[in-house]
Formats: sequence, structure tokens, C-alpha cells
Amino acid sequence: MQIAYFWERDDAEAVAERLGGELSRGRFHGEDDDEDHPWVVALPEGAELAVVDEFDGWLEPAADEPAPAPPPLPTAPKRLKKG
Repeated sequence: MQIAYFWERDDAEAVAERLGGELSRGRFHGEDDDEDHPWVVALPEGAELAVVDEFDGWLEPAADEPAPAPPPLPTAPKRLKKG
């Protein structure tokens, strides 16, 4: 499941209707003003995510993505001067 955020309710409703998502109001940590909370749409797996960009939304980064593998370590020290 992907989570998409929108500042405007109309945009969030349009995306939820178009992609079959669930609309709710999100909260940022430390925000106490209800007008500053974004609208959240929980999108089903396989939803067309390009629609989110079309309505000026953004996706929550997936927390379960594995970290990229580190680059291989050198086997010997680098030589800056030849000779």
C-alpha cells in the first residue's frame, strides 16, 4: 500500500475516486493547526502513481525498502605517485 499526500482536499478526493483509495486527514508531528494538515490517500497496490504527480501530491517513502549495497572495498591502498 502506498500513501499519497495532498494539500488540497479536492485533489485528494479526485485521486481517491480515480484510483480507489481511502481518504483521510494526516498530521505532521508538532503541528497543532488543523488547517496545516495534509490530506492523505491510501492507495491500493498497483495503482497508477503518475496520477499523484498530476494533482500536485507526493508519496510517502516506503520504509521497508532495503538499503542499497555498499560499494566494494579496495583490496590494496591507492598509489598517488607512480614509481
